[in-house]
Amino acid sequence: MKFVKVGDKIINLNKLHSIIDKMIEMRQNGFSQQEVADRFKVDRSFISRLENLAEVRKGGNIAVVGFPIKNKGELEELLKEWGVNFTLLLSEKERLSIAESMSGAELFNMVMDLIAKVQSHDVIIFLGSDKRSQLMEAIFDKDIITVNIGHSPLTEDVYVDPKVIKDILDSLRG
Repeated sequence: MKFVKVGDKIINLNKLHSIIDKMIEMRQNGFSQQEVADRFKVDRSFISRLENLAEVRKGGNIAVVGFPIKNKGELEELLKEWGVNFTLLLSEKERLSIAESMSGAELFNMVMDLIAKVQSHDVIIFLGSDKRSQLMEAIFDKDIITVNIGHSPLTEDVYVDPKVIKDILDSLRG
């Protein structure tokens, strides 16, 4: 354990870091600032200020959607590290499983919900085939960054170079 003296107080830095980690984890998991503040018995403004202290990128919510992705886990980890707000990456098997597990109406409703979620973001990055990329550009009323991963129809998972995604994120960060 690491202790420091501040005035006449002794502070356990390990405990402090652990509490802050828990606060941020709760926020990542969808808890409101007020819910986190209540849990740790602090003012909501403290949570807001804490987030502002470490903010890397202002504005520009980013959504990343892609399929069929072979290295899904690797890309999800990269996107999480970069603080991407919404990620939906699917392997071909997952995509087909979703389609087969729902009725037409359920699938349609799910797709409409996803479109609404993605549309709310400032930047959309799409990883997919040439035809799917054209479709995404037609659906959304904003510029979309497309990463063409092959010619339609894609029936097998495709490896996406994480450096390509990192370079796009770097350019968005400015």
